[in-house]
Amino acid sequence: MNSPMQNPAQPSASPVLTMRRVVKTYGEGAGAVAALDDVTVTIPRGGFTAIMGPSGSGKSTFMNVAAGLDDATGGEVVLAGQPLSRLADEGRTVLRREQVGFIFQAFNLVPTLSAMENILLPFEVAGRKVSGEQRRWIDHLVGALGLADRVDHRPSALSGGQQQRVAIARALASRPAIIFADEPTGNLDSRSSREVLTLLRTAAQEYGQTIAMVSHDPVAASYADRILVIADGRIVGDHGPMTPQQISDLLIGFETGVPA
Repeated sequence: MNSPMQNPAQPSASPVLTMRRVVKTYGEGAGAVAALDDVTVTIPRGGFTAIMGPSGSGKSTFMNVAAGLDDATGGEVVLAGQPLSRLADEGRTVLRREQVGFIFQAFNLVPTLSAMENILLPFEVAGRKVSGEQRRWIDHLVGALGLADRVDHRPSALSGGQQQRVAIARALASRPAIIFADEPTGNLDSRSSREVLTLLRTAAQEYGQTIAMVSHDPVAASYADRILVIADGRIVGDHGPMTPQQISDLLIGFETGVPA
């Protein structure tokens, strides 16, 4: 995926995401449940962060609150330089549309549109015209992702791996500040999973794209350069690159209460 149109990381720039003492509580009174409990973390530009934890640990809530899809009960979330608590619903929608990309387990492609039309859909929804530079970038992505001979095909004519590549191209097309990937390989076979994860890692390393990936899979997380572990709504681990076995041992340790 190497290209002269790279978007290098800017280590000196402000973080893409900052969460300060964030709390997310569901319910009230004695039945209240803290899905996030005093979470403080920053995600810098150009990193590939995996967010892991046991089932029910708060991973999905973390992503939803970080992306402005759900309100924090307390604390502060700053996304792409914007404090979310100060934005009305319309402002958050615009921020997500312009600064955030999403990749989901279920691909979320429009079945009646071609691959290229799906890739260009965010521009259509935003009412933005694709510039010449953006079109060259998109054409480069399509080639780098091995989709050049599939752009006129609808999702039903594509394999699962190809559909997820279309979703990745769509997420990368507008060069957002951050991409949230929610179990992006959950519906893929092992070979397609490896291809997709390699593409995400390359997007971070070569294009400077910031990626935050929620996953339960130690193999998927091993492609990241940072691993956040959440348990009972709290960040209980913040690690650099690890092997799948190291990650598996780490998670087992948290689930059993015996450190790896």
